[in-house]
Amino acid sequence: MSASAAIADLYRDKYRRVFAGVVSLVGEFELAEDAVQDAFLAATAQWPAAGVPSNPVAWLVSTGRFKAIDAIRRRKALRELEPELQSRIAAIQADNGEVSEREIADDQLRLVLTCCHPALDIQTQVALTLREVCGLTTEAIAAAFLVAPPTLAQRIVRGKAKIRDARIPFAIPGPEELRQRIDAALAVCYLVFNEGYSASSGAAHLRDDLSQEAIRLGRLLCALHPDAETFGLLALMLFHDARRAARTDGDGDLVLLADQDRTLWDQARIAEAQDWLARAIAAEPVGAYTIQAAIVARHAAAPSAERTDWAGIVGWYDALLEAAPSPVVELNRAVAISMRDGPEAALPLVEALAPALSSYHLYHSALGDLFRRTERSKEAIAAYGRALALAQQEPERRFLARRLAELAGCDEM
Repeated sequence: MSASAAIADLYRDKYRRVFAGVVSLVGEFELAEDAVQDAFLAATAQWPAAGVPSNPVAWLVSTGRFKAIDAIRRRKALRELEPELQSRIAAIQADNGEVSEREIADDQLRLVLTCCHPALDIQTQVALTLREVCGLTTEAIAAAFLVAPPTLAQRIVRGKAKIRDARIPFAIPGPEELRQRIDAALAVCYLVFNEGYSASSGAAHLRDDLSQEAIRLGRLLCALHPDAETFGLLALMLFHDARRAARTDGDGDLVLLADQDRTLWDQARIAEAQDWLARAIAAEPVGAYTIQAAIVARHAAAPSAERTDWAGIVGWYDALLEAAPSPVVELNRAVAISMRDGPEAALPLVEALAPALSSYHLYHSALGDLFRRTERSKEAIAAYGRALALAQQEPERRFLARRLAELAGCDEM
């Protein structure tokens, strides 16, 4: 692989890891962003002649730190450095030798836990971490929160300013502080995985890079904070990830759970997820992530769609509704009820959610499916049409368009 191709791949796949390594020492988002950009520019100048380093991520982190030192020194030419900046330079110079993979992983964890500081409200914590640590776009994060992108952007800007002005340290906190931040850190993992498992927009349904990043972060959190919900979240992600190869066809189109080739499911991944779920249930108390993992475990255990334990799944959704009530949970529970008791039993439950989920494309898609299954084609066409108007992801749009075409064909017969 040429140096330019290697740099392009690193910029796409490893930029946020490099950024975490730089910002954890320099302590400023904007300064770190500029330094990382300078590090990549240095790579484009040096690597074609010198060759790609054996550990390119570590090279970029080290170079980014020295670029940050240069930027801080340039400030000194304009005004005397404040004491904390002087000590920061000393820390960078002392620690800026060869950067290990473990240190880079710890840097990302430090950045996650800094963004999850209790001085920030929970939504800002999660949004800021998704943007600065994981590199999700403002639009993707806004879709996950069901809010307008400008509102989300303002939340992120305020969060960065709060970290700067309050001088929140970029460090892994002690046990007591960690307990105050773990909920937001787990939420970050969950939302990053969701974006990889079903992208909010774009040409592809899956973004495996994000899914694997979330699983990697989940493993770090399990080691740092071993308790029921960290175990439960990791189990949940592994169960879902085990089905990845069966969730799209060769053209990148969606394959619904009922139609998936279950021989493609990763049984080793499922077995590992079962182990983590057992640890979560044994650790107690059972929380929302563990309950969701238990739901997905029922799907993973079913030898076929027809033999799925829908009664057990509805029971777990009842528990989830108590642990973490939300309109989306109610929607998923209603879909499970439709599989257990038939679509007619679920329709009034889903229709009652219209005020809360009117802008959520999966709500209209679920409603359309219930109408389709009860042979109410006109209502199904209207619901699927609304879902198509709201969907931003191309594979989902193609699926909805096919459903509409099928229904239109039935009406003409």
